[in-house]
Amino acid sequence: MPSVHSSPYGQIENPALMSLLRHAATAGEKRGKSSSGGGLLRMFKLFPMLTSGCKMVALLGRPRKALLTDNATTVTLFGYRRGRVILAIQEDPHRLPIFVIELPLLTSAFHKEMASDILRIALESETKTHKKKVLEEFVWAVYCNGRKMGYSIRRKQMTEDELYVMQLLRGVSMGAGVLPSPEKETAADGELTYIRARFERVVGSKDSEALYMINPDGAAGPELSIFFVRTR
Repeated sequence: MPSVHSSPYGQIENPALMSLLRHAATAGEKRGKSSSGGGLLRMFKLFPMLTSGCKMVALLGRPRKALLTDNATTVTLFGYRRGRVILAIQEDPHRLPIFVIELPLLTSAFHKEMASDILRIALESETKTHKKKVLEEFVWAVYCNGRKMGYSIRRKQMTEDELYVMQLLRGVSMGAGVLPSPEKETAADGELTYIRARFERVVGSKDSEALYMINPDGAAGPELSIFFVRTR
């Protein structure tokens, strides 16, 4: 398996996606020179120390109103350690996500990718029409740090477990940790882990959008970027 530090452009051929990725890389390098590391992704290195994610949720979830009132998009990546990663995008953390998809990536492998300094997830739609908005497309080819992971289909409806996580994190603007599982039977799937942050949403065109994570400590970044591109 290639190193997690391999080129983020390895198997990507779409020109629009390449442009977005290079733009993100340039911005990250410029901002990185003036600031040291840090940020939300590095919290994942503390996972072995986190024995009760509900403590973090309780701490961050106390306010009934959102901790930050700007128009940033909320993104949550979560999943059982022996399961696959779920990506959920919310315009308002108190409302249901506008986009939910199970990525073709095991949570354990995703955690390893997050150990790198930069994580880029790219979703490419090969649709033939453009009547829908980009995020309304259903079938996506998924790339993680330049490597094609497979295909996924956007969910029309959330599962009970996904609704449970959204409800549990309703008052959380940003954080990372381990959540209590909804049922004891799910213990066989391992711990339910999550990362949640605010993202700047940038619309490149009717066929491309990007989400850039806003680091809570103002450190170099964005550390995590998510791209959506529709093939023309």
